[in-house]
Amino acid sequence: MEDVNKVKNNYGEGQIQVLEGLDPVRKRPGMYIGSTDVRGLHHLVQEIVDNSIDEALSGYCDTIVVQINADGSCTIKDNGRGIPTAIHHTEGISAVEVVLTKLHAGGKFGGGGYKISGGLHGVGLSVVNALSEWLEIEVFQNGKHYKQIYNRGIPQAPLAIVGDADFTGTWVTFMPDDEIFETVVFNYDSIKTRLRELAYLNKGLRIKMTDLRAEKEQSDEFYYEGGIAHFVEDLSKNKTPMFEKPVYFDVFYGDTEVEVALQYVEAYNEVLYAFANNINTEEGGTHLDGFKNSLTRIINDAGKKLNVFKGEEKVSSEDVREGLVAVVSVKLTEPQFEGQTKTKLGNSEMRNLVSKAMNEHFGNYLEENPAKAKEVLLKCITAQRAREAARLARESTRRKGALESTTLPGKLADCSDKNPEFCEIFIVEGDSAGGSAKQGRDRRFQAILPLRGKILNVEKARLNRILENEEIKAMITAFGGGIQDDFDESKLRYDRIICMTDADVDGSHIRILLLTFFFRFMKPLIEKGHVYIAQPPLYKATKNKVDKYLYSDKELQDYLAEVGKCDIQRYKGLGEMDPEQLWETTMNPETRTMLRVSMEDAVEANETFATLMGDNPELRRAFIEQNAKLVTDLDI
Repeated sequence: MEDVNKVKNNYGEGQIQVLEGLDPVRKRPGMYIGSTDVRGLHHLVQEIVDNSIDEALSGYCDTIVVQINADGSCTIKDNGRGIPTAIHHTEGISAVEVVLTKLHAGGKFGGGGYKISGGLHGVGLSVVNALSEWLEIEVFQNGKHYKQIYNRGIPQAPLAIVGDADFTGTWVTFMPDDEIFETVVFNYDSIKTRLRELAYLNKGLRIKMTDLRAEKEQSDEFYYEGGIAHFVEDLSKNKTPMFEKPVYFDVFYGDTEVEVALQYVEAYNEVLYAFANNINTEEGGTHLDGFKNSLTRIINDAGKKLNVFKGEEKVSSEDVREGLVAVVSVKLTEPQFEGQTKTKLGNSEMRNLVSKAMNEHFGNYLEENPAKAKEVLLKCITAQRAREAARLARESTRRKGALESTTLPGKLADCSDKNPEFCEIFIVEGDSAGGSAKQGRDRRFQAILPLRGKILNVEKARLNRILENEEIKAMITAFGGGIQDDFDESKLRYDRIICMTDADVDGSHIRILLLTFFFRFMKPLIEKGHVYIAQPPLYKATKNKVDKYLYSDKELQDYLAEVGKCDIQRYKGLGEMDPEQLWETTMNPETRTMLRVSMEDAVEANETFATLMGDNPELRRAFIEQNAKLVTDLDI
């Protein structure tokens, strides 16, 4: 008992740690930027760009420049008003230094600085400063050029005038701290994706991006006078549109803005993005509810007025969204975000405002264009019939056990461990490779599901046909998580789903068919990092009875340069390897290499799948011609 009391008494005022200034950020960076991996690294850029976007939203900035410098640092420039430079009335230091050193300091807390803001918490610039090895800020204001330098959040001298200026704006250059981040190497494409999205969402805003690093020099510029209407055009460019141009409207209700662009295309998938104050509300919210509810009501009202629907016939929300490509963007003064990742809009008034805007504008469009309205209505009725057929197919499939994990497919060689966290399943092309994989695997945690031939191209089929496909049914059953709205990650039977196909044209085709199916019907699999691509060797080099496995042409050339002539075997299929070789090269966690499939750019992924697997051969040919240079080895 005495020992316990000693332990208790050790907890006193001495154990209460007060973190001053920016110390909390350096101590717990994940609380402020989510993580310290590459995603957290890019979050720093986002925080500063958000400040510039807020200037644009207020009407003071029309150009933003993001530049990755030759030394690996990043510069963000805008031509806004510039951060105030005068001495702060209570802090006794420049307002620039207050913003850079005080958490929750900024013009977004009701002081009249910003009515509408994407950066809600006022922690952006101070957090970037805290997590940077060094940061340099330049402000152009009142005809003067101001400058200040920080090292790991600490000012090296007060803000000083270093010259004159005939323009206004803020320039921030920072070097992320390698003591904090797992990597400090910026990914150009990842940053570019978000900047392009912001340009769509803020019509008339010009955003430039440049990479000055050696051997990586490139640049892009984004400017969309049409805003999200241009966004919808780009999202639907690989499909056949039903309207000549997207239906677009931009409505203000006081300080609240509702902007919507929508198009119907000859396709079965729905592409719908919703934003609030430029934040991608991936979990939806009241603005998206208002859009969906009003869309369904408007379509059903049009069906009655045009006598397309008979009696009490009507279509569902699902039916009216088949083939829909739409972007909903709202901007409001006091957004309330909720949900698991704070990406769900909770403001109840937005439901009615979006609905009102939809009724006034899309409702009028259908009234004024009855021929187009009838096309949409007939598409919705066809979708309804297909949905009913899919429901019957789904129920039939469920009765047979194909959507539940109670009856596993006969060709599945399951693993013995029942804890999904430790388990993985290989989707293997063909019985021959399947046989080698079954014999070579570790039965404790590795399951094998061989597929016969190529699965159905889901880009060109409705759900009822998809659910009739034996290979797809086998995967749904084996995985256990369900599909579409029924998908439940907690019911997955495996943590890792690994596509293991031959290193030839047919293998690549099967892989893209699998990825298309996952993307369209089990997207959380990719979003949560459950999908992998196995990397079997391309060659086996043998010299003096010693085997060396090589995974690329470069590896082969390097090896030959090192050892000279040897026997080379080119593997054209997994079935050419015996079980031991397959285990050693491709399946053994200790020695294998795998690629994880990520969702870094959902918009581009959607476009790529639509191009590669859609109905337009000209677009597919153009894509292949443009990207042919990326192919290093191709067997035909």
